Amino acid sequence: MKDLAYKLAKYSYNLKFQDLSYKTIHEAKRRIIDSLGCGINVFEEKSVNAIRKICKNIKSFYSSTLIGTKIKTSPEWAAFCNGYAIRYLDWNDTYLSKEPAHPSDNIAGTLAICEAEDCGGKDLILSTVLAYEIQCRLCDAASLRAKGWDHVNYILVSSSLAASKLMGLSAKEMRQAVNIALNNLSTRQNRVGELSNWKAAAAANAVRNGIFAAMLAKEGFTGPDEIFEGKYGFQNQVSGNFELDLSLFGKKGKSFMIEETYIKKYNAEYHAQSAVDAALKLRQNIKNIKDIESVIIETHEAGFTIIGNKEKEPQKWNPKTKETADHSLPYITTIALIDGEVTEKQYKKEKFRNRKVLEFLKRVEVVENPKFTEAYPKNGIINKVIVKMRDGRIFSEQVNFPKGHPKNPMSDEEVEEKFKHLTSKYFEEKQIKYILKFLWNIENTKSIKELFPLIFIR
Repeated sequence: MKDLAYKLAKYSYNLKFQDLSYKTIHEAKRRIIDSLGCGINVFEEKSVNAIRKICKNIKSFYSSTLIGTKIKTSPEWAAFCNGYAIRYLDWNDTYLSKEPAHPSDNIAGTLAICEAEDCGGKDLILSTVLAYEIQCRLCDAASLRAKGWDHVNYILVSSSLAASKLMGLSAKEMRQAVNIALNNLSTRQNRVGELSNWKAAAAANAVRNGIFAAMLAKEGFTGPDEIFEGKYGFQNQVSGNFELDLSLFGKKGKSFMIEETYIKKYNAEYHAQSAVDAALKLRQNIKNIKDIESVIIETHEAGFTIIGNKEKEPQKWNPKTKETADHSLPYITTIALIDGEVTEKQYKKEKFRNRKVLEFLKRVEVVENPKFTEAYPKNGIINKVIVKMRDGRIFSEQVNFPKGHPKNPMSDEEVEEKFKHLTSKYFEEKQIKYILKFLWNIENTKSIKELFPLIFIR
């Protein structure tokens, strides 16, 4: 049957490395570098270690490595552990459309299966580009957030197809992988109220389920028929009806969606990125933070609803967890004004629970600007920060496209600097340069297994 699952499977099966342009390949490498940096940085985090402890006890001949270690476990568990690490900081890339996404969440899965299958760098790039294409096109098709479901549900499709591609499944088997994977749904409760460790784990779990589904499909296991279109299928129960025109998908001579995704300059939820840019510009006019009387942040609907609605989520003005702080527009903007940077340092408990910071937050208001909502996302992910001083002076800055967006991209040098910042506590400068040289040339690597000794920590 040529349902949507089969059409996506057929597209995935036919895609070849030769179909990718130099630009597509280069953008894939930039995101692999960026994601690995994020995953390496959190090597010692308590919750990352908790998952690693579980993985140590899961032995497999068909195995993949946990980032920074020599520990090998089953690919689906390696993808979960590494995926959680990559996502933990909320500093990996983003794509905004009808549904927001972090498509680099897929990279832990493509890395894991590439290693288990002993694939090369070209396979890693191709499967990563494929995963981005599938997830971003689904994000363009229908909103899940609006119906109370989480964006990671689209990763079930993208990760199962990427894993299937690497494992050499037929198009019919790929269809079954999608049918199986798309039954493991995640609710939007992951990202409301006081946020937990699961905020960063939900995507990793979707990738784990995608890989498991591909493994089952490879052995002839089948999943529910018409998983998208059926009476109780995904469209009728979750997303609503949508059309997906596969003629628009990336192919030879045509660009791929990975080129349209956004690398994060700052360690913050993406809807706050332009607010950070604005706050840092404003600091040039403010000699003493104590002289600020009030702050108003004008944002778009997504920024207001997801990270700035005080009435529904007062926790954003009194964060008690790292996960809540990095999803708080008022906190992110405030700490940018106070510290002049937003990195992983700004999410230490002594920062977001600082009495002076919490007092400052009481003077911050977030409002939706209808014009910004109308522009979102194609014509801007706009934030305007307005600061009123105690002496009556008013300063304001508006940023439409934050640094790292395709319309305001980070340079390769800036991507490297971010990687160096994220990894320098574990690696010497000479080693970082060698790792980067390897990653910039990864398409020439015959086995991804060569990567993991380079990023060994202990």
